[in-house]
Amino acid sequence: MQDLDILIIGGGIGGLTSAIALRQRGFSVTVIERDPDWSVYGVGIIQQGNVLRAAETLGILSGYAAAGVGFDAVAVYAPNGTMVARVPSPRLLPDYPANLGVGRRQLQKVLADSARDAGTAIRLGLTVSAIEDDGAAVQVTFSDGSTGRYDLVIGADGVYSQTRAMILPEAEQPQFTGQAVWRYNLPRPADLDALNVYNGPTGVGLVPISDDLMYIYVTTPEPGNPRYPRDGLAAAMRSKMAGCAPAIQALAEQITDDDGVVYRPLEGMLVEGPWHSGRVVLLGDAVHATTPHLGQGAGMAIEDSIVLAEELARQETVPEAFAAYRERRFERCAYIVRSSLAICMGQLGKGPPVDNAQATADMFALTAQPI
Repeated sequence: MQDLDILIIGGGIGGLTSAIALRQRGFSVTVIERDPDWSVYGVGIIQQGNVLRAAETLGILSGYAAAGVGFDAVAVYAPNGTMVARVPSPRLLPDYPANLGVGRRQLQKVLADSARDAGTAIRLGLTVSAIEDDGAAVQVTFSDGSTGRYDLVIGADGVYSQTRAMILPEAEQPQFTGQAVWRYNLPRPADLDALNVYNGPTGVGLVPISDDLMYIYVTTPEPGNPRYPRDGLAAAMRSKMAGCAPAIQALAEQITDDDGVVYRPLEGMLVEGPWHSGRVVLLGDAVHATTPHLGQGAGMAIEDSIVLAEELARQETVPEAFAAYRERRFERCAYIVRSSLAICMGQLGKGPPVDNAQATADMFALTAQPI
């Protein structure tokens, strides 16, 4: 197909990488984002080798890699702080690291600049009020009263996707797992040369994101899905780390800024049926929201973007492209969602314990395969 005019709903990682991939093929692309400030919370994210490979495919690898710091292993620790395994990560690109730790704001800037430079139209502070698909095109009414007509629409609007609710109202919904994650930026120790993962009912990870900065994440059981007030959030996070290894308890003392704490209940969701309706399709967290235990949520969304763009360029009709896209993506994404959830349930005692080292090695083997 040629000369498609495409609307992307959502200006996050999946939406922006979709825009870049689609512009590579000459399609006209508009991205809308509900947040007028286009803000991103200030902790980090892990990008593994398959994501760096995807960034190369998108033509943005140099800026992508420069935004963070690389590392080539995952060190796994017992709850008492004893290292039990150091899992090497496969380098999928010879001149780049196996993994990248990067600040979310830095990553957002790379993607936003790349999308704009590619010719994407970006409109902020805008949502969709109505979608009318007449089979030949999609008529969209926006929240400011304006309208547009597009050859297809992509919903990249996250786990609580408004687009999913509009086109697939009977689809699966996000489910709270019983666990939450706390994140905070800290100075990076000089010897932190890998992702350090501490097992236990309270899971902890240390992720380098620059030469002098790392972020710490802490996963905790949260029965009843409580809400924590902003005031006292740092003290609440510290209290969750009281039973952790001594090295982690020492780091907890540095968590003092309530506004620096990012707290998020963990939810999972996999749409088992179609990922599209007519000329509207979903990607990323809108169809396969995963817990962060394998660090692949963003990676799966970015791969989705590339595959969807490839199939739109390859197939003769939009529905054929959407079906081929889901066929290529479902099993890989389902594996990440289900395997991550199994780790979560094991930590909560709701399922058998999962060997993190083996699960990590298995994930690297899967994601090293071509998309």
